[in-house]
Amino acid sequence: MKYELIVFDMDGTILDTLEDLKNSMNYTLKLHNMPERTLDEIRSFVGNGIHRLIELAVVEGTCSEKIDEIHKDFMKHYEVHCADFTRPYNGVNDLIKTLRNRGYKTAVVSNKADAAVQDLCIQYFPGLFDLAIGERPEIAKKPAADMVNLALEQLQVSKENAVYIGDSDVDVATARNSNLDMIAVDWGFRTRKFLMEQGAETIVSNPEEILELV
Repeated sequence: MKYELIVFDMDGTILDTLEDLKNSMNYTLKLHNMPERTLDEIRSFVGNGIHRLIELAVVEGTCSEKIDEIHKDFMKHYEVHCADFTRPYNGVNDLIKTLRNRGYKTAVVSNKADAAVQDLCIQYFPGLFDLAIGERPEIAKKPAADMVNLALEQLQVSKENAVYIGDSDVDVATARNSNLDMIAVDWGFRTRKFLMEQGAETIVSNPEEILELV
């Protein structure tokens, strides 16, 4: 074993959540008489948490108070509909089960709201993660290293014995800021070309490839 702990991002890495994010966003935009957004637009907006997604999706010049109001309405809708169309990417469940059977610790670190992270892990990956951490008010979100450092601390694993797996520029920066090795995946919300431009050095196109690298 090259590593002891495998840390996964969630959206675009282990779960395809894009359709549900788009539907909740467009429901909320329509509620506030704003133009709806396409799937590709939502794809380009995600990665920095729900609040940033909303900032990018609303009409330019929307005041912060209105954005906060829209955020509350989005969360109410998304809490109910976060798993309508969300599904694990092909091969991801088998990958995580194999890692667990081989003795690896596994964790999720995501900028998605913590309540949704916990619910989705229970629904799609029951018993497959030692720890899951989502966006919380008291801790800086990615690409800051704080969430990853918390996972390392709680699971008692050194940086040298952990690897971070993600699909976005935020994830590349998170691994860099955390001083962790990184494996980027190109089946998520960003292209291989984009990931290379962001500095990703190891990129895979199939979950099975990860087993060969860890």
